[in-house]
Amino acid sequence: MFEYLPSVDHHRRGPREAQSAVFDAWVEYLAAEFEPNSLPTPEGSVSEIASDSELIDQLRALEELKGAAAAAQARIAAAFDASQRSKQKHAGLRKEELGRGVASQIALARRESANKGGRLLGLAKALTSEMPYTMQALSFGKISEWRATLLVRETACLSLEDRRQVDEEVAGDAGLLESLGDRQIIARAKAAAYRLDPRAAVNRAAKAASERFVSCRPAPDTMTYLTGLLPVAQGVGVYTALSHEADRLRAAGDSRGRGQIMADTLVERVTGLGDAGSTKVEIQLVMTDRTLLAGDSEPALVPGYGPVPAQWARDLVRRRSRRGPSRRHQSSRGRTKDQAMGGSDKHAEHWVRRLYTAPDTGELVAMDSRARLFPKSLARFIAARDTACRMPWCGAPIRHLDHIRPHNRGGPTSASNGQGLCEACNHAKEAPGWRAEPVRRSSPEAEADAGINAGPGRPVDTATAGHTVDTTTPTGHTYRSTAPPLPGTALPGTTLPGTASPGAEPPGTLPRLARPQDQPAHPQENPTPPLARPPARSPDSPVEACIADFVWAA
Repeated sequence: MFEYLPSVDHHRRGPREAQSAVFDAWVEYLAAEFEPNSLPTPEGSVSEIASDSELIDQLRALEELKGAAAAAQARIAAAFDASQRSKQKHAGLRKEELGRGVASQIALARRESANKGGRLLGLAKALTSEMPYTMQALSFGKISEWRATLLVRETACLSLEDRRQVDEEVAGDAGLLESLGDRQIIARAKAAAYRLDPRAAVNRAAKAASERFVSCRPAPDTMTYLTGLLPVAQGVGVYTALSHEADRLRAAGDSRGRGQIMADTLVERVTGLGDAGSTKVEIQLVMTDRTLLAGDSEPALVPGYGPVPAQWARDLVRRRSRRGPSRRHQSSRGRTKDQAMGGSDKHAEHWVRRLYTAPDTGELVAMDSRARLFPKSLARFIAARDTACRMPWCGAPIRHLDHIRPHNRGGPTSASNGQGLCEACNHAKEAPGWRAEPVRRSSPEAEADAGINAGPGRPVDTATAGHTVDTTTPTGHTYRSTAPPLPGTALPGTTLPGTASPGAEPPGTLPRLARPQDQPAHPQENPTPPLARPPARSPDSPVEACIADFVWAA
């Protein structure tokens, strides 16, 4: 859960600040027609105001407005980068350090990850300084930000002179450019680039080969996407080998689907095992005692993946699959393939670590260390709490464990003063002008025990769930990050089964959001409303504050 606070200067009304006020007015105008809990009916309350033709015209006008807004964001981002680099240069930073943290600030302002912020900044600099025709088409809403990105991407390998020539050739006729789809834009840009500089295309291919990688990301229904970016010959070779193996086994009578065989063969060949179901892996599973022992439906959590169904988690703990397939394949070792996927429990090992949460907040009970580096037990504790990079809107896997208040400024090595960050966000946080503080609670005793004094930041209500961090950028904007709720903790505006919040709105009621004119002139002077309230729990029942953290290895 993330929250944004404008800088102190945001509400001043100089020439540039007046532009921000105009942008706020646009948002207010576009949101004015929407009233919560009064969505249009199929009969169409909207169509009573405008004809179908007018509705289509409005859609096109708004699409053009999106393009114009993206162009304005590009100009602002490029100007911000130049200003920050100039200030860093005058501050005495080395040449190779100039621009550090700029992309992360742009990412935070646009509610994107640091990686996406870097790409947006690169796009902005290319459009504003190297591709004037594409920039003009985007400014007038003739193309979308994505199609401008395609043109920038396909000309990245060219010299400045050649890039401008391709820009004029492909984007010089805005009317023609507007009529082209994604593939047509890519084809025209590639053809022009190859014609102007064939060697650059070869160099680009060599550079692309050096950027090969493998990634893993969550997919629905407790599955994952394993993606490999490979040179074309290697990628086609891998796919062909898997395809031939699937054809061979299917011809031999294997009843599995072709895709299933290819997936199982990939796992077996990569892991070096003869059976895809006996892979030696470690899975961390966080679940409440109620989910494990009482058949509760509260989802469990697999760090790095996300929530999983309660029954699936219980089956994993028991090492038994309840999803019986309709057909089975008899392997040469005398057991079915699906039995192999279920596996034998003979070599399975289980560990149970108990992580306790505070009954009133749902937050993990703190651990600390006197060491400079986070010990393994504390590192796993923080990883289980944060699940992903804590920088707002990032969500990348945790790569670094960071002292929120730096160790050289007296920050302790503790759970309260620790957070998980990706590599990019941790490096950005070390740039000049950045600062972060763990947010103090209304009652300072808990933080005092942990050795933290958060200073003059806005306090968090004692009922607020989750470890909270305020990160302030060099421009004075503050971004608040709260650790995601653990199993057994209610999300904002919701309650768990069997609990109720006093004065709660009826089910299905949408909350009314604050509009720009409702914002206080100086938000930092006002107390923060609670970000989330956990369900009511009995303080006399410590077992309800227990979360079982399983590590399973086969």
